[in-house]
Amino acid sequence: MGATEHQPVRVEAAALHDRALRYFDFVMVAFVTILLLSNVLGAGKVATVNLPVIGDWPFGAGILFFPLSYVIGDVLTEVYGYARARRCIWAGTAALVFMAFMATVVVALPPAPDWGGQSAYEQVFGQVPRIVFASIIAFWAGEFANSLVLAKMKVWTQGKHLWTRTIGSTVVGQGVDSLIFYPLAFWGASGWTNDLVVKVMFTQWVLKVSWEALLTPVTYLVVGFLKRREGVDVFDERTDFTPFRAKI
Repeated sequence: MGATEHQPVRVEAAALHDRALRYFDFVMVAFVTILLLSNVLGAGKVATVNLPVIGDWPFGAGILFFPLSYVIGDVLTEVYGYARARRCIWAGTAALVFMAFMATVVVALPPAPDWGGQSAYEQVFGQVPRIVFASIIAFWAGEFANSLVLAKMKVWTQGKHLWTRTIGSTVVGQGVDSLIFYPLAFWGASGWTNDLVVKVMFTQWVLKVSWEALLTPVTYLVVGFLKRREGVDVFDERTDFTPFRAKI
């Protein structure tokens, strides 16, 4: 095991250029996979949880998956820098658009006469354009807000107190995501009262931030492992933070 696997070296993000990194591709794949799962399995379903004293409280089922994409987003920015996280966010956005397009095409294909699953298939995979649009816009804006805040906070804290920037960036990123997605997707929609939209939006934000806080020990372990293996500790001191590019 080489020395760089024990002590990562502080580097400015721009100095990495096209340097080969051992695990970046794997983290990117995990990020996009969890993102797609969260949208396929839970984006439009409202479940309930019974809270002491309060009673039944609604929440979006996507909470089971989606916060993990923010954890991995934090890992990407913390370990590999904003530019590589930006590339992953654009990859995730493209994957969401492609998934939405393919779901629309497949649902629209005429079913075989002897196949009885069309209505169930439509209910599970049928894409309401409004929800799809809201999901993609909210993800894009929320992830970039999350990555920007974390990268800036890392410089401000000189790389110390990782928990402050993972949780702090999630407070902002998930706030942006929820504020965009729920009103844009469900305000005035059938079955959604305005009070329900606000309640679910607030609940989602609190639960996602709580998830992030609970997963902090895991984030520490993953970040520490990747930094030791990659041999670098990346700081975005002179990074161009525009979201409108994918170049590293």
